[in-house]
Amino acid sequence: MRLDLVSLFAGVFALLLAASLVGSVLRRRRADGGPSELVDTLNARIKAWWWMTLALAVASALGTAGVIVLFAFVSFLCLREYVSIAYTRRTDHWALALAFFFFLPLQYVLVGWRWFEVYVVLIPVYGFLTLPAFAALSSDTTRYFERAAKVLAALVTCVYCVSYVPALMTLRIAGFEDGGLLLIAWLVLVVQVSELLQHVWSRLFGRHLVAPALSPTRTLEGVIGGVASAGVLGAALSWLTPFAAAQAAGVAVVCAIMGSFGSIAWLAVKRDRGIRDWGTILERHGGMLDRLDSVIFAAPVYFHILYLGWHK
Repeated sequence: MRLDLVSLFAGVFALLLAASLVGSVLRRRRADGGPSELVDTLNARIKAWWWMTLALAVASALGTAGVIVLFAFVSFLCLREYVSIAYTRRTDHWALALAFFFFLPLQYVLVGWRWFEVYVVLIPVYGFLTLPAFAALSSDTTRYFERAAKVLAALVTCVYCVSYVPALMTLRIAGFEDGGLLLIAWLVLVVQVSELLQHVWSRLFGRHLVAPALSPTRTLEGVIGGVASAGVLGAALSWLTPFAAAQAAGVAVVCAIMGSFGSIAWLAVKRDRGIRDWGTILERHGGMLDRLDSVIFAAPVYFHILYLGWHK
């Protein structure tokens, strides 16, 4: 594993350790009558970050193949969460089987083979053409359009978009060979910190709600503050990328904006289905989609910026 990557993981683990100690102190104070819900939420979030960081560290030690397998499993979990709340019928069995056991593994195999020309169109073109046909073969037309659209949306977001995260490791960038994991770390840190700070700035300075029917706390001031903070963080972490500091700031702003779009869009889906979380895989923090909603929208844009501007 590269020395700079080891240093990055060491820094992240040190921050998590410090956060865990703070959380432990707050939990003891809570036991004496202090606030409970906020402390429990903080400790649950820290615990989730520990597991996610450990999983990525182990996968990183196994190289590109390990990271690809990890995100293929993440895609499987996301796809399962999405399908579990979507309206489907027993006659959709073959279309769903095709999504889970053909398109999902094939997408990641193509990413591992670095076959960009194929994996970039596999799902949005060939999945779009075949999945509705398989669903139609059952001759069950009850809410057919809705069912077909939901399966396609699930496949595009949960598999196609997520696959762009490990695809970052397949880019060939002059002077930045074997730096794919650093690119992934930069993306996740920038987008996740932006989302966290949007909530912080909204609470501190928020006045104008962005989408009152979806979120009673997300404000325009918070979004602007979080996106601007992402630009500063992106520039500070430009050493993880082939970007100059100013370029890193600009790309970080774009990724943060796309991440905000993703967070709002997924929140609208949950409101439509009447659910609070996508699942229960992460204690008190819902499912995998609850943690990756912003990254899912940002990853393809980030990948294509790098591919068009720096890939050789």
